[in-house]
Amino acid sequence: MGQIVIVQGDICKQKTEAIVNAANNDLLHGGGVAGAIVKCGGKKIQKESDKIGPIPLGEAAVTSGGKLSAKYVIHAASMKLGELATEENVRKSIANSFKRAREAMVRSIAFPAVGAGIAGFPIDKCAQISLQLADENINNFDMIIFVLFSEEAFNTFQNEYKKYKK
Repeated sequence: MGQIVIVQGDICKQKTEAIVNAANNDLLHGGGVAGAIVKCGGKKIQKESDKIGPIPLGEAAVTSGGKLSAKYVIHAASMKLGELATEENVRKSIANSFKRAREAMVRSIAFPAVGAGIAGFPIDKCAQISLQLADENINNFDMIIFVLFSEEAFNTFQNEYKKYKK
C-alpha cells in the first residue's frame, strides 16, 4: 500500500514520476501553478498542450515533463479560462488525473491544490476532495504527494488529513 504525504514547497522540484498541473480546459498555462510549471519545465510543455487542448472540463491530459525531473505533467482541467472552478470539475479533474497516471503506469505523483488559488475554489473543500480521492487510489501508487505553496494551504491539508484518518 502506498503513502500519502503533505508538504509545503514548490511542486516543480518534486522527484515524482508525474506532477499534476491545476489547468484550465484550454490548456493555456499562464499563471499560478500552470505558469510555474511551464516556467520550470520549458516551452515544450505548452507546445504539447497546444496540440491537445482544449479538453472537456473535468478531464485530464498528459504531456511530457519537459525539463522537469518528472517524466509527465498531468493537466487537471478544473476551470474554464477566466472562470472559477466548481466542486464537480475539481472532483472529476483530480479523479481523471489519477486515471491518466494509472494509464501511464506512474507509481509516484505530486498534486497541487487543484482548483484553489486562481480558480477560486475553497481550500478546505479542495483538501477534502483531494484526500478522499487519494485514499480511494492509494493502492495504485507507491506515493501520492500534495505539494502546497502557501502555509495556509499546507495547514488546511494537514488538518483535513488528521480528520480523515480518524
